[in-house]
Amino acid sequence: MTSKNNQHAFRLALLLGLFSTLGPFTIDMYLPAFPEIVKQFGTTASLVQLSLTACLLGLGIGQLVMGSLSDVYGRRNPLLISMAFYVVASLACAFSPNIGVLIAFRFVQGFSASAGIVISRAIARDLYSGHELTKFFSLLLLVGNLGPLVAPVTGSGILSFTTWIGVFIALAILGLYLLTMTKWKLQETLPSDRRRPSNFMEQLKNYGSLLRDRQFVGYMLAQGIMIAGVFAYVSGTPFIYQNIYGASPTVFALLFGSNGISLIIGSQVVGRMSHRVSEQAFLLFGLWVAFFASLTVLVVAIVHGPLFALVIPLFFFVAAIGITSTAAFPLAMESQSQNAGSAAALLGVIPFLLGAVVSPLVGIAGENTAVPLGVIILLTSAAAMFAYFILVRRGSRGVAQR
Repeated sequence: MTSKNNQHAFRLALLLGLFSTLGPFTIDMYLPAFPEIVKQFGTTASLVQLSLTACLLGLGIGQLVMGSLSDVYGRRNPLLISMAFYVVASLACAFSPNIGVLIAFRFVQGFSASAGIVISRAIARDLYSGHELTKFFSLLLLVGNLGPLVAPVTGSGILSFTTWIGVFIALAILGLYLLTMTKWKLQETLPSDRRRPSNFMEQLKNYGSLLRDRQFVGYMLAQGIMIAGVFAYVSGTPFIYQNIYGASPTVFALLFGSNGISLIIGSQVVGRMSHRVSEQAFLLFGLWVAFFASLTVLVVAIVHGPLFALVIPLFFFVAAIGITSTAAFPLAMESQSQNAGSAAALLGVIPFLLGAVVSPLVGIAGENTAVPLGVIILLTSAAAMFAYFILVRRGSRGVAQR
């Protein structure tokens, strides 16, 4: 790329990365306000938590729907409509008269936010392929991965001078900004001659063909299962660091943030070195790093080793997620130029589904042991490696032999 092209790619990655952060911001920003919402509506903690579940369902289901729609109608119009709905849903959440209305509009908010996640990735595939796609996707992740780090802090900052209503008004403003940028700065990247026919059964067939693509499914599962391990890490470390090791909230925030940095480092290494080292090599390397790091975590948990002995392998485990995600996405998308929206939707929704399964298991033995976390991330690492070797490696050998 020339210097001018590099600048354009960075600006585009910054914009698309903001769309990717819409999911984490929508999920995380209001979490510190849970106790306040309980008091406001005179309801229970479980019902307030149900508003989070509704948002996650919207994010998962929405990616499947919006990915297909973007293959039919192009990227720009579905994104414009979704961002308009996001602004309305955010304001409706802010002025909800009761918890039931809040839950309903949280689903709508998550559903509309999903378009930002899936369509931003489809746009990347529209514009780039091969090593250029890997480089661009690493830039997109550089921005997108900041979301989970910044969102809770931003939410806490807003709550320091206003109520939980201010959080949703801030999300509405963010949605309005993205709506404006889509209208004036984002061009259509899927020309009409490359779009899919507007037929529901045809869309189902698209998903069916993707799920019959052995290598695509292998990359999808390798990436999705690994990211599910991050969900287990996120749900387990607050209790492990603070309850077991007595870390203060400040120390926990620093440790959590350091692993967020490791995620960024992992993704950027792949992006910067993709012209020298193949994505396949990076993916396999990341899978092995995750396996040995998670095995170390389990051993430390069993012997109840010191905090630093747990933090170091977790740092490498999260870095491995950055490596595998950045390498697997372009490999999975490379042959999907005609189904980029649907393919990006499946790649996006699988981590949410698997994460929803594994996250509650971290606390299965109580809040005073780290062993379940070690077991779960070791199993996810092993399962991701199994999916890669069985579906990708063996499938490649089978094709070569034929």
